[in-house]
Amino acid sequence: MLDWQDIHIFLEVARSQRLTDAARRLGLDHSTLSRRTRRFERQLNTQLFERSTHGYHLTEAGQQLLAHAEEMARHAFEASENLTDKNHQISGQIRLGVTEGFGTWVIAPLLSAFCERHPGITLDLLALPRVVNLSRHEADLAITVERPASPGLVISRLCDYRLRLYGSRDYLARHGTPETLAALSRHRLIGYVDDLIFSEQLNYLDPLLDPAVVGHPGPHFAMRSTSVTTQHAACLHGAGLAVLPCFMAAPSASLVNVLSGDVDVVRQFWITARQEQRQLARVRLLWDFLREALEINRDFLMGETDTLSLTVPSPRGFAGLERDRSHRR
Repeated sequence: MLDWQDIHIFLEVARSQRLTDAARRLGLDHSTLSRRTRRFERQLNTQLFERSTHGYHLTEAGQQLLAHAEEMARHAFEASENLTDKNHQISGQIRLGVTEGFGTWVIAPLLSAFCERHPGITLDLLALPRVVNLSRHEADLAITVERPASPGLVISRLCDYRLRLYGSRDYLARHGTPETLAALSRHRLIGYVDDLIFSEQLNYLDPLLDPAVVGHPGPHFAMRSTSVTTQHAACLHGAGLAVLPCFMAAPSASLVNVLSGDVDVVRQFWITARQEQRQLARVRLLWDFLREALEINRDFLMGETDTLSLTVPSPRGFAGLERDRSHRR
């Protein structure tokens, strides 16, 4: 008979792929976790992990066990939530994963209203320059720049947003304002590190820098970064021109939109949750709140206004959940 504690440890190591990360999440000592993992393998008489300096990676046997362990964890989670009635409570923790720029410049300010309305909920906001992995339970909800393809997820298109080409007033005073795409060959650019772009949806510049238009060798990249926040800071301080989301650049009086007729990029954000998480009342509240708040700010996201509205009325779903909660008291 398998011990659930051993299965839980196995799952955390498999999801984290690093013993130190799993130990931190489990609240165990690193050496204790290593011993427990090896003891579990001896009990099964099977090697579950390939260990290297790059972390812990599942063997074929480990992959087979992972499918069963995930199913066991799902049933345990659902039983716990149902028995304690937590899926109807407007309290608890929500971990929201979101891209760095959107999380910092839009989501964090908007969430102040949500926190005020629901003081019993604790929000962990993971604003990262990468995709948050829901299958590894890194978060309860994720906002991504491309539609996830993983099965077992509830996925919805959240909003559109616009990006334009910007330069600081100081940079344009020193180097001039480009009037055509071809003129970019005489300017310095700021962009992503090509081989570290975590989504092709962020590859804005390549389509604009057609050698037939901008010539050879093309524009010089003064700076590249994996962080759009870093790109914004570099652009703001005159390092070069950058394609930035309007929600980051438009509120700044120091940044000027250039080549607006030639550089007009529209992308989408998607909101995603695992099916079992989406059923929780607190997660549904946040899901509905974000949809309402971003619909109100559609013009801001599309660069048609430079002010983010923080006034978000309560969606109908909020009132219904609160009534249900009152009736059970």
